[in-house]
Amino acid sequence: MVSKRDRYKRLISISSAAVLVVILAAGFGYVWYEYYSTAIALPYYRRGNWVLIGIYALLVWLFFKVYGGFKLGYLKKTDMLYSQLISIAAVDFVSYFLISLIGRHFMNATPMLCLTLADLVFITAWTLIMGRVYFMIYPPRKLIILYGSHQAASLVLKMSQRVDKYMICESVSITEPGDKIRKLILKYEGVIICDIPAELRNDYLKFCYERSVRAYIAPKISDIIIRGADDIRLFDTPLLLCRNYGLDVEQRTLKRAFDIVFSLFALIIASPFMLIAALAIKLHDGGPVMYKQKRLTIDGREFDVLKFRSMVVDAEKLSGPVLASDDDPRITPIGRFLRKVRLDELPQLLNILKGDMSVVGPRPERPELTEKYKEEMPEFEFRLKVKAGLTGYAQVTGAYDTVPYDKLKMDLMYIENYSFRMDMQIILMTIKTMLFPPKTNSEASEGLIVQESRRKEDNK
Repeated sequence: MVSKRDRYKRLISISSAAVLVVILAAGFGYVWYEYYSTAIALPYYRRGNWVLIGIYALLVWLFFKVYGGFKLGYLKKTDMLYSQLISIAAVDFVSYFLISLIGRHFMNATPMLCLTLADLVFITAWTLIMGRVYFMIYPPRKLIILYGSHQAASLVLKMSQRVDKYMICESVSITEPGDKIRKLILKYEGVIICDIPAELRNDYLKFCYERSVRAYIAPKISDIIIRGADDIRLFDTPLLLCRNYGLDVEQRTLKRAFDIVFSLFALIIASPFMLIAALAIKLHDGGPVMYKQKRLTIDGREFDVLKFRSMVVDAEKLSGPVLASDDDPRITPIGRFLRKVRLDELPQLLNILKGDMSVVGPRPERPELTEKYKEEMPEFEFRLKVKAGLTGYAQVTGAYDTVPYDKLKMDLMYIENYSFRMDMQIILMTIKTMLFPPKTNSEASEGLIVQESRRKEDNK
């Protein structure tokens, strides 16, 4: 049942975000009035100063919104902290250049650097304190999982990594009697419905809706397609339209125009780093700098993806096409560094400029591996309804070792819910992922085991 405090959860999050924006804007206002307002050629009147502080507050809101800095209680405290730190650093960086533009020369950067340091300290303290307060008000939800196959085990493991948010207390098989399952569901604050037949899932969803019980559902491929459907209100009977052709002409045109502008600008910025990487690879073993590999893009069309070579020459001569692992002996020391900081992917900007790839989209897969995946999941081909991308939704939301089926779901969620705004969010989130790579599921599981063992030792 819905508790009274749950009704105020969104209000608490909004209030916390509003207070944070006001305090950060006030800090900027102090620095502006104290160090910059009288130093510019034509000082502003009162309203002009207010407008500038308002623009700063708007920038804070936009960057925090994109990076998830306002998702109190939703993200892990560490993830939320990373998001906020990146956001405020970007806001202060942009604001300094805005001030310099107003002042018509590069202004003294020391006050803005001091403001940024103060903001970082304040945000760290704010996130830790608010995270603890939120946890006290909203402790982990006690859940039961309703499963139909072994696939539920991996979902339980992933949700158990968020002990601050979920507490899975019991599991029940769909083969148990319906009355027993319903009684068990009512004992807890929510139910996780994982991989059960559609007819039974509909019955239990309606039961949960009737009793106001939260239901967490592991979606099927068909669910993701339906979520991207349009409403049709031409009749007195509701209809959902699934267009099923990827992006429309307007979306493709806008996306292609952005790809051209972005890739040209990025090539100019990245050219020094690409030159250094090329020299390092050549000096290391004298082999070719670039590496070409057949990949698939929109409509299953093959193209040669470009990368900086990170493995020994002829790495697959004996092994054939296989996925590389973190400790793969074929990876060179230079290649290991390039992979870690994602510099090996920079030549794909040329693929984007040529039109084989897009900035954002499902990562291009090899034809051999695609055929292998299609044997286990025929829907894997669905991701070819759009161009392959340099980065994608699966890359910024998943982990390095996320299973292909879950990556497929995330790619389809991107295709079915595409928007230019979503592309911008993914690009900005990619920067965060590069700076703070997500833990693999295996690393998170090991961390969870260590936490549990420590908890047991503390309770002895």
